[in-house]
Amino acid sequence: MVIHDRYRLELVLGRGVMGHVWQGRDLPLDRPVAVKTVATELLAVAGSRDAALARFGRETRAAARLDHANVATVFDASITDDTCCLVMELIDGTTLEHLFDQQEDGRFDVSSAVAVAAQLCAGLSAVHTADLVHRDLKTQNIMVRRDGVVKILDFGLVKLLGDTDPRLTTTGEGVGNLVCASPELLAGGDRLDGRSDLYAVGCLLHHMLAGEPPFPTDQPALLASHHLASPPPLLAAAGVRVPGDLQELITALLAKRPGDRPASAAEVYARLAPHLPEPDPGLAVRRTPPEDPRRPFLVPQGPRPL
Repeated sequence: MVIHDRYRLELVLGRGVMGHVWQGRDLPLDRPVAVKTVATELLAVAGSRDAALARFGRETRAAARLDHANVATVFDASITDDTCCLVMELIDGTTLEHLFDQQEDGRFDVSSAVAVAAQLCAGLSAVHTADLVHRDLKTQNIMVRRDGVVKILDFGLVKLLGDTDPRLTTTGEGVGNLVCASPELLAGGDRLDGRSDLYAVGCLLHHMLAGEPPFPTDQPALLASHHLASPPPLLAAAGVRVPGDLQELITALLAKRPGDRPASAAEVYARLAPHLPEPDPGLAVRRTPPEDPRRPFLVPQGPRPL
């Protein structure tokens, strides 16, 4: 199927609340792309079409404002009477979710986990500087490219700072992803800032090191209750030993009150920096595993592995 006389949709990569993500091809430029389309059934429901178009338009404008190595690049977007699509770079790699399957006991070593988290913070620093909040960070929408570069995907739930339009923050959409949802997001606060995303980074960092989320349950109500009221667990409770200052950082990221968390993604990056891998220039010319989240720190801007 070809849309807008330009993009051929070839394979469904994922499905979500807002629609589908396709592997496609930009025919005039003959390059692979990822195309996100709004679900037609969502547009067809009485009363929801305008809301869907408004949400998609906001996502498009927000994504187009971002230009960072750790954020997926937007190439094109269009809204017509019958089709809405967002065209992005197609990333050659795997999701963080799938990368867990390649780890022993489902756990990352400290340097790999910190390398991923640091890149997330680098990308989020640009996101927050643009007065945006991602609101839906999770293992499924974080990609690790084959050269180890981490890419943040899917601004479907992105929220402009200060935007309090209730039509764009309905209850179901506002919850986002419960596994990494901050207490203030679950509580439906009027205003979110970047510290909500930092809570998600804390959840992801704990997950990478422990092999499971901070609150491992598949019961939505219980999970929400834990985020709102339960103290964050220590990695030692999962049998994992990490440096004391790293545990202190994770505990701070998982604080219930935003004011008790680090103030910015840049601050979190600085606190992660001592645990990043040591540079290894020799890595540029020897064979390495196909996915190595540490590579950008071991060989900054280095060639792809042999």
